Amino acid sequence: MNGALTRYRIIAWIVGVLLLALTLVAMPMKYFGDNNLGVMIIAPVHGWLYVVYLAAVADLARRVQWPVTRILLVALAGTIPFLSFIMERRVVGWLSGADRQPSFTEA
Repeated sequence: MNGALTRYRIIAWIVGVLLLALTLVAMPMKYFGDNNLGVMIIAPVHGWLYVVYLAAVADLARRVQWPVTRILLVALAGTIPFLSFIMERRVVGWLSGADRQPSFTEA
C-alpha cells in the first residue's frame, strides 16, 4: 500500500501544479495576451496526467477499499485548482489514522 500511496501523492502534486499553471498562467496568457501557446502545451499534458491520476486513485482505492463517495471526491480533486493539494494531505491523514475519531471504548 505504501507504493500506491507514494504514486498517488506524486501524481496529485504534478496534476495540481499543472492545473495551477493552466489556470493562473496559460489561461490569462490566452485571454488577456492573445497567446495560445501555454494552453496548447499545458492543457493536453494536464489532461493525460489527470488520467494517470485517476489510475493512481483507483489503485489506491482498491487497496484500501474506499467507499464510492470517497473515490469520487478524491478523483474530482484533480479538476479544481488547489484542491488536489488539500485532498492529498487528507488522504495521508485517512490512511495514517490521524483524523480518526476516538471511540468511547478507547481510553
